[in-house]
Amino acid sequence: MLSKTIETALNKQIKIEAESSQVYLAMAVWAEVKGLEGISNFMYDQSDEEREHMLKLVKFVNERGGHAHISELNAPNVSFDSFQKMFEKLLEHEIFVSESINELVHISLQEKDYATHNFLQWYVAEQIEEEATARTILDKINMIGDDKGGLYLFDRDIQQLTVVSSAAPDPGV
Repeated sequence: MLSKTIETALNKQIKIEAESSQVYLAMAVWAEVKGLEGISNFMYDQSDEEREHMLKLVKFVNERGGHAHISELNAPNVSFDSFQKMFEKLLEHEIFVSESINELVHISLQEKDYATHNFLQWYVAEQIEEEATARTILDKINMIGDDKGGLYLFDRDIQQLTVVSSAAPDPGV
C-alpha cells in the first residue's frame, strides 16, 4: 500500500512524464515543419517513449492501492530559434526530470517504501541514458556548426543514433 506522501509524489511524476511526452511532440512538429524528417521522427519516437514512462507509473500507482491522477498539463514551448537551441532545451528538460526522479527516490527511502524504491531504479537508469543521448546529440550538433551539409547528414543519421549508457545492463551478464 502506498503512503499518501508517495502517492502524491508519484502523481506529480506522472504529470512530468506526460509533459515530457508533449515537449518531445512539440519538438517533433517543429522539426517536421522545418523539413528535418530524421529529427522529427526521432522526436516522435521519444514522445511515445515518454508516454510509456507515464503509463508505467500510472499502472504502478494503481497496482499498489493508490489512485493515479491524470491532470491538466502545462503547454510546451512550440517554437525554437534553431535545432541546436531545441536540443539544448531538451537537455535542460531531461536534467529537470532526473532531479525529479532523484527526489522521488529520496522520498521513497524516507518513507521506507522499498518496493517503490526498487521500481524507481529503472527510471534512474533511464534518465542516465536520456541525458547521455541529449549530450551526444549536442556534441554532434556543435561539431556541425553552421554547415548545411552537416545538418543534412545529421538529420539522416539521427534515426540510427544509439547511446549505450554506463547504467545499461551488461548484455554479457
